[in-house]
Amino acid sequence: MSATPSATQREFDFEPTDNARLANLCGPLDENLRLLESRLGVVVRRRGDSFRVTGERATEAEETLRELFRLAKEEEVTPEHVHLALRDVQDADSGTAGAPPAAGPDEFLVRVQRGAIRARGAHQRDYFAQIRSRDLTFGIGPAGTGKTYLAVACAVEALQSERVRRIVLVRPAVEAGERLGFLPGDLTQKVDPYLRPMYDALYEMMGFDRVARFIERNVIEVAPLAFMRGRSLNDSFIILDEAQNTTIEQMKMFLTRIGFGSKAVVTGDVTQTDLPAGRLSGLKHVVEVLAGVEGVAFTFFDATDVVRHPLVQRIVRAYEAQSATP
Repeated sequence: MSATPSATQREFDFEPTDNARLANLCGPLDENLRLLESRLGVVVRRRGDSFRVTGERATEAEETLRELFRLAKEEEVTPEHVHLALRDVQDADSGTAGAPPAAGPDEFLVRVQRGAIRARGAHQRDYFAQIRSRDLTFGIGPAGTGKTYLAVACAVEALQSERVRRIVLVRPAVEAGERLGFLPGDLTQKVDPYLRPMYDALYEMMGFDRVARFIERNVIEVAPLAFMRGRSLNDSFIILDEAQNTTIEQMKMFLTRIGFGSKAVVTGDVTQTDLPAGRLSGLKHVVEVLAGVEGVAFTFFDATDVVRHPLVQRIVRAYEAQSATP
C-alpha cells in the first residue's frame, strides 16, 4: 500500500486486489463510503483498488478505511462497523484507547461460538477486565454503552469454558409493579419482555436453537428479581440488568444471593429510574455503600462510550447538559 503525505488529501491502494472484498468494504451502492464522508466531512473517490480521500480529516478517513478493509476479509461490513471503526480511530488519535502495555492481542477479546467480540474504548476494556478478575462488577452509565452486551458475552464465554455451570438472567419487573400473575403463560413467558435485550445478545452469540435447549435444561435461567429471595446461587454467572429500578432492599437481597464459584455483574443507568417517586434507587445507593470493598469493581460509562447510532450519543450529551444546568 502507498499513500501521499498531504494532510488534506490521501491517495492509497489496497493490496492484494480483491474485488469481492472491496465491494464488501464499500457496501451496497457505496453506502459505507457515503457514511464515512458524512461523518468526517471528506470526499472519497475510488477507481478499482485505488482510493483518494480529500478533506481536513483525510488521514483519519484513510485509517478507518484500512481498518474496514482488514475487517472485510472476515465478515460483512455494515454501517455499524463503520461507526465502530471511526470510534476506534478517534480514540487512538486522542490517546484514550490505549491498552496497558502488557495486554496481549486477545486480552480484550471475548470468543463465543459465533465469533469474537472486542471491547472498544477505555471504559469497555476496564469493564471487561474487571468482569474477568472480580466476583462482583457494576457497569453504570447511559444506554448504548455496551454494559449488558459485554456482560452477556463474558457469561457465554464462562459457560463455554466450563468456568460456570449456568447463566442466570435477572431483571426487576418494575413496569408491572413486580406483580406478574395477571400476565399469561409460565414464569419465563411472564418475564420474557423485560429480558429481551439479554435474549437478543444470547441469540446473536450462541444461536437460537442452542439458547432454547439451554433454557429448557435450566442451564440458562431467567427470573424476575422478586423471585430471587431465599436462593443461593453457586457456580453461576449472574447478570442483574436495569438495576436502577431496584430498591435498596432488593439490591441487598440480590447481592447476598452470590454463592461459591459464582460471578455477578450488575448493570444500569441511574438517570433512568422507573421507581415510584420518593424511592431511592438501590443502584445509586450501592455505589456509596460498596465503594472500596475488596472484590467489588465499578465502571462508569458516559456519552463518549455510546456505540449505537451517533444520534444516541448526541441525545445523551444533550440530556447531561440539561441536567447540569441549574
